Amino acid sequence: MTKLLLSLHVLAAVLLIGPATVAASLFPRYAREALAPAEDQAGPRPVPSAVRLLHRVTRVYAVLGVSVPVFGMATAKQMGVLGDTWLVTSMALTAVAAVLLGIAVFTQDAVMTALEEPWSDEAARSAVARLPRLSMVTGLFALSWAVVTVLMIVRPGSTTGA
Repeated sequence: MTKLLLSLHVLAAVLLIGPATVAASLFPRYAREALAPAEDQAGPRPVPSAVRLLHRVTRVYAVLGVSVPVFGMATAKQMGVLGDTWLVTSMALTAVAAVLLGIAVFTQDAVMTALEEPWSDEAARSAVARLPRLSMVTGLFALSWAVVTVLMIVRPGSTTGA
């Protein structure tokens, strides 16, 4: 049972967290291009399909990514390591990553709203102003998952073997 749970945990992490990380990280670049002043500034601007796709992938995979810690907790319980420091640290970093991803999704929502509304210099400037912070948040999200991955592999102080 442990091997099945661990396999599901790792597969979910690779297939769900990876795409969410990439999509969230790419969104600011493509949104910045979409928010560049257009020659015809009357009416709503067309939102590039890449921006819509990156936003949708981030949102959907963020929700589906909840399965990663669920499988992880089940695996840890099965292995009897719920109280190990490396796991507690990983769980804390996972919670931080979830908050960061939530911030990223809400910021993307605001940028998408600005993109879908009729052209407004003020709305575009406001949306563009959010993009550097969004880039930072998605970078921290990726970094937190990288640290969690290393902790899962190295398991410092673990007595279950590496």
